[in-house]
Amino acid sequence: MTKVFKQNFVLLLILLVLCFASLAVAGEGGGAGMGELGKIDIIAIFKKSFTLVILLGCSILALTFTMERLWYYRKVKAGNPEKFMRQLKELVENNGADQAVELCDKTKGAMPKILKIGLENRTKPKDDIMDVMASAQLEEKVRMEKFLGVLGTLGSSCPFIGLFGTVVGIIKAFHDLATAGEGGPSVVAAGIAEALVATAGGLLVAIPCVMVFNYFSKKVKVMLTEIEVASKRLMVYLGKE
Repeated sequence: MTKVFKQNFVLLLILLVLCFASLAVAGEGGGAGMGELGKIDIIAIFKKSFTLVILLGCSILALTFTMERLWYYRKVKAGNPEKFMRQLKELVENNGADQAVELCDKTKGAMPKILKIGLENRTKPKDDIMDVMASAQLEEKVRMEKFLGVLGTLGSSCPFIGLFGTVVGIIKAFHDLATAGEGGPSVVAAGIAEALVATAGGLLVAIPCVMVFNYFSKKVKVMLTEIEVASKRLMVYLGKE
């Protein structure tokens, strides 16, 4: 089992958890919207707890950005960086810089695009080449980290949204108790159930978001490190160090 396969398998599991989180947020509160036949009335559940509507929206938003980032990282990730660097080294050291530029054009990924900039400026001083590639790397970093802040924010804020729903549910339970004028589990059951569902919903959305955020952050760090190492190797190939 290759490393790439393992990473994609782990990410697939995370995506499945996100999907189940969306379904759970929609259906965990079944007790509040159960009909006589035991079927879950989704509309009744959402009418009783607007917090679940917010959490469902957060889970859909997280799933959307996760899929978008997954597609983008597959696009910018070089297929085989080591193989690409070997081919690039052979071309550059054999006075084939123009062929090396063509190789960068033919190879997909952020690394070939940045190294192409260095090759196109190979006649300039070493510091200027490094500055140009560093600037391109910073621009690529901004694109790689796009929407990661949204996932991080959802991961940190959804538990508080669930906690807010919990507080609202407890308030509703005591309000029902005060209105009824008499005690009993049935009086506060609906409010307590809504509170517990909101708590569970917040955690179900937040945990996958945090996992995806950490996974993508690590992936960005690895790709940027590979680009930085490749840039320094290119300078050696060009005879600048």
